[in-house]
Amino acid sequence: MSDKKTLLVAGNGMVGQHFLEAAVEAGLGERYDITVIGEEPRPAYDRVRLSEYFSGVGAEGLSLTTMEWFADNDITTCMGVKVDAIDRDGRRVTLSDGSVMHYDRLVLATGSYAFVPPIEGIDRPECFVYRTIEDLDAIIAAGGAARSGAVLGGGLLGLEAANALKNLGLDAHVIQFASTLMEVQLDGDGGRMLESKIGDLGVKVRTNSNTRAIVDGDDHRLRLEFADGGHLETDLVVVSTGIRPRDELCEACGLERGERGGFAVDDQCRTSDPAIYAIGECAAWNGRVFGLVAPGYEMARVAAGALADEPRTFAGADMSTKLKLLGVDVASIGDSLGRTAGAQTYAFTDGPAGIYRRIVVNAEGNRLLGAVLVGDTEPYSNWLQYCINDMPLPDQPEGLLISGVDGEAGGLSAGALPDTAQVCSCHNVSKGGICNAVDDGATTLGDLKACTKATTGCGGCTQLVTQILNMELESRGVAVDRSLCEHFPYTRQELYHLVRVEEHQTFESVLEKHGKGLGCDVCKPTVGSILASCWNAYVLGDDTAQLQDTNDYYLANMQKNGTYSVVPRVPGGEITPEKLIVLGEVAKKYDLYTKITGGQRIDLFGATVEQLPEIWRELIDAGFETGQAYGKSVRTVKSCVGSTWCRYGLLDSVGMSLRIENRYKGLRAPHKLKFAVSGCTRECAEAQSKDVGVIATENGWNLYVCGNGGMRPRHADLFATGLDNDALIQAIDRFLMFYIRTGDRLQRTSVWLENLEGGLDYLREVVLEDSLGIAAQLESEMRDVVDTYECEWKRTVEDPERLRRFRSFVNSDRTDPSLRFTRERGQRRPADADEQVVQSIPLVEVSA
Repeated sequence: MSDKKTLLVAGNGMVGQHFLEAAVEAGLGERYDITVIGEEPRPAYDRVRLSEYFSGVGAEGLSLTTMEWFADNDITTCMGVKVDAIDRDGRRVTLSDGSVMHYDRLVLATGSYAFVPPIEGIDRPECFVYRTIEDLDAIIAAGGAARSGAVLGGGLLGLEAANALKNLGLDAHVIQFASTLMEVQLDGDGGRMLESKIGDLGVKVRTNSNTRAIVDGDDHRLRLEFADGGHLETDLVVVSTGIRPRDELCEACGLERGERGGFAVDDQCRTSDPAIYAIGECAAWNGRVFGLVAPGYEMARVAAGALADEPRTFAGADMSTKLKLLGVDVASIGDSLGRTAGAQTYAFTDGPAGIYRRIVVNAEGNRLLGAVLVGDTEPYSNWLQYCINDMPLPDQPEGLLISGVDGEAGGLSAGALPDTAQVCSCHNVSKGGICNAVDDGATTLGDLKACTKATTGCGGCTQLVTQILNMELESRGVAVDRSLCEHFPYTRQELYHLVRVEEHQTFESVLEKHGKGLGCDVCKPTVGSILASCWNAYVLGDDTAQLQDTNDYYLANMQKNGTYSVVPRVPGGEITPEKLIVLGEVAKKYDLYTKITGGQRIDLFGATVEQLPEIWRELIDAGFETGQAYGKSVRTVKSCVGSTWCRYGLLDSVGMSLRIENRYKGLRAPHKLKFAVSGCTRECAEAQSKDVGVIATENGWNLYVCGNGGMRPRHADLFATGLDNDALIQAIDRFLMFYIRTGDRLQRTSVWLENLEGGLDYLREVVLEDSLGIAAQLESEMRDVVDTYECEWKRTVEDPERLRRFRSFVNSDRTDPSLRFTRERGQRRPADADEQVVQSIPLVEVSA
């Protein structure tokens, strides 16, 4: 007869399963006969990824374990039943099937349930919660005959549910009681940026809305009636208004309950009965219930340690989180709302790009307390390290806001972290732990996942873990995997050469031969850019249109209110009075905000998507063509007036800028390219801040390369001196094509040069001295691009099929009625939130 005691685990969700794995690791199987009781009919699955169920990932794909795992570890399973009662005196539990089981130690991991507010009609059969796979099956079944779906609740799960409805092909709405989305994690500006971005994706958001009743609809099954008198008709409702701990066993068995619910536990996760532990969303520590998986995992490790006589302490948890909601990157760190006394904030907004960043620092400005990220979460890993490890900030912390924007590198390096820094908060993995794993033979991210579980929780640490892994491998002289993404085991440079050598013409062709899966937001635009660089492929072609991001897809830059800017090319900034008049007439006709840019062009803002082809057609008729302000391509060539007008000018800077811009227009590259030509060393065109800068001297042209302005300015390097016109063009041809061949994705020329082994001297050897013997090939490839240029606007307006995509609505030609503008300094601009209500004017109607 076994002398082992009995350990019962009530609940096989994510936290319950994590406890079992920690128990096995701690050797509890040698002391206890372990039985797990699961209410659902299947073993634990990844509830964080639940929405992937709608995109074809089945229950098996979400599963966190197998029945074989239980058998291999001598764990008895009771699935499809739950604990209905606890007899603490007799140390017995009664299950829902009537059976009774003895325990010596009991771990409660019963999780939480979806809170359903007391709304009239919310018990109708078309109303669902979003918690289990069975819930999702019911939503899928109801969605088959539905056209529209509404989610009550604009928090994390609510937006996941909205994404699920969208994936079902329904017209999706989010009804939020608060004034902004995700009000627990995001500040007002961050919430509004998120609302704007998911609105662009077709999900309609209604904030400040209190649903009073759900009744029969006229055009749809249901009608949501709001307290302000408004209403919305829909066919089904998903309720996602929060969770409540599953603690109904407290009262019957006399366990203490937290002030806001949950089994009250101490620092070892023991309840008021020392034989009973509680972990995860059913537990209340210091009166607080944690609604994220990472704290639950830590509780599971603490409880397993206590049972193994290896006590550790639960001391709260980091609630930082990083997610992709409806395709929008969102993250919050620590005290994201700045509630700490004396807290100060810095914020950065890039409206056209849809990026919002906010950091909260302490009163002294030397520690990061929290942060909000919307639209781009690239800095998340670094910022999290500053926060959770209490690391000193740079002298000017506001500089963190722009690190990594627009593809520029920046921020905290993996090498700067101490070994004790916690990198993966879900599984409590430190930098030192990762280094030790590499010492033990881990050489890939997969190896690290297997031996440390880092990155297998929320995934927010993946980038930093990869950086540490690569750094450790390189320090040991091991080759590092720098694959573009999970679909292609190649760098951008390698893919470029494969496309060029094997003459691939489509993304599908490249994927079929060298990749796997369906592609992603990283590899699709990258391959699209490569195809355009190699073959001047039309970006809206049948095989290439779906690869493009929003700006390339509409051949215009999307602005903060969903309208677009139109930027015709004005080579060298030289323009005739007749063309100036045309631009003015077009701007006046369509009521477009007009501004002269630093690149000597004229931007026309505020065009709706259906107006774009009409505007392009009028500009093309006047002799304009696209300035490609939307692409990672050649933008402008700025110039002074040069020797033609300036009394100091030495050479014709305007003529040279025209030659350069007309030669390289349309050229696609890893990043956008800007040029300038100055007629003398007084440098009125600011050529030394450009990717390619040209300055006239008494001995000819001096060529500068790899400078940039923007977020992290870099002065260009003097590359060659005393060049004549043809030698200058030849050098630029070779330089640009070598950069396009070898630059990384979204890598500016400045960063490319900094990472180029051998630096500027090596670049001179390749470009000017032809040390690799590829100069003729580089020139030939550039000549092909130059010879095959065509204006993308012109090709598009001549193709009726392409014009079909330029509509605000899929099923209508009407203009978006939600657009509102106001006037400032005599021009129209987007109305801000307050002006939307009190100062807005309707969109101007324009006759064709």
